[in-house]
Amino acid sequence: MTPSLESDANTMLIGVVGGGQLGRMIALAGIPLGYRFRFLDPSTDCPAAAVGEVLCGAYDDEVALGRLTEGAMAATYEFENVPARAARYLDRHTRLAPPAHSLAVAQDRIAEKDFFRECGVPVQKYRAVGTEEELDAAIRDVGVPGVLKTRRLGYDGKGQVVIREGSSAAAAWASLAHVPCIYEAFVPFEREVSIVATRGRGGSFVAHPLIRNVHREGILRVSIAPDPDANHALRRAAEGYVRAIAEQLNHVGTLAVEFFVTREGLVANEMAPRVHNSGHWTIEGAVTSQFENHVRAVAGLPLGSADVRGAAAMVNLIGTVPDVHELLDVPGAHVHLYGKEPKPGRKLGHVTVVARDHDELMPCVERLRELAGEVVQPATASELG
Repeated sequence: MTPSLESDANTMLIGVVGGGQLGRMIALAGIPLGYRFRFLDPSTDCPAAAVGEVLCGAYDDEVALGRLTEGAMAATYEFENVPARAARYLDRHTRLAPPAHSLAVAQDRIAEKDFFRECGVPVQKYRAVGTEEELDAAIRDVGVPGVLKTRRLGYDGKGQVVIREGSSAAAAWASLAHVPCIYEAFVPFEREVSIVATRGRGGSFVAHPLIRNVHREGILRVSIAPDPDANHALRRAAEGYVRAIAEQLNHVGTLAVEFFVTREGLVANEMAPRVHNSGHWTIEGAVTSQFENHVRAVAGLPLGSADVRGAAAMVNLIGTVPDVHELLDVPGAHVHLYGKEPKPGRKLGHVTVVARDHDELMPCVERLRELAGEVVQPATASELG
């Protein structure tokens, strides 16, 4: 029997699949509201161990899932590659938010692109690839250059390869182990942006401002909010698209959608049915953070304002952590470390910085990027990246 929010409100316990930094930050936002958190993770020393009970087990272990949901008013997750078996179990035994359907769509890039089109969200040309013949046909139809991506899994630039000429197609697919893929047209974009929004249980909806993102080696390095180059029409279009997606999914919780900005407008890249790296700036930079609004939505509480406090940014700390004293010496900076062992390419933490406007913000961002090991030239917000 699925528990009701009302009957189990006194337990104030939320189960979370995954104990990484996103789970940790969800709990840090929910603890001041009186909630407790229990996590399911393969590792007992995961980042979320600092903020709640950790059950060590596989994500699809039904015994562990049963312990996760015991006495919990609801369950959520911090990553979208939750096994389908686990999502079905949670759907039967508790109130899962976001719903299993959001997971299913986000886990398959073909289903995701098809869904975007159904919602009226622009996407580039794409084709499914399951055989060498289908890859050849996709290249003839879509053209080159293009990007071959695994249909499932893959993140931070993993599980994808650019095909610049048809003769390299076979080697590209072999590098992805011949798994089912999607072949997408390469998008000549001006910049990358994202929008983070939250939908409540009763259909309430709030969206944070459009975010300018800078990636290197497939990993997000910097986010700026609001995007200084986004005009009213672009902001309105992005908010309309993410609202359409959330409503069509009957989504509950936070949702992020990444876009390419082209001369013709926005082209959707992918979505994440969860709190998102590009929204970390909201912890100090927004009236209500993405994490708090996610907890509010999961728990059935009213959503808070998503307005930005002036101008804000986030700089990821990748591979190593700089001297914290130097980071905190940057005006308006707030350091968030995840308690993870240093490793090349690993996200170890992030720094947010808040200022009155972009002119005041950008020198702080440049200094933080230097401290984080990013080689940058002095730039304005519109030149970033």
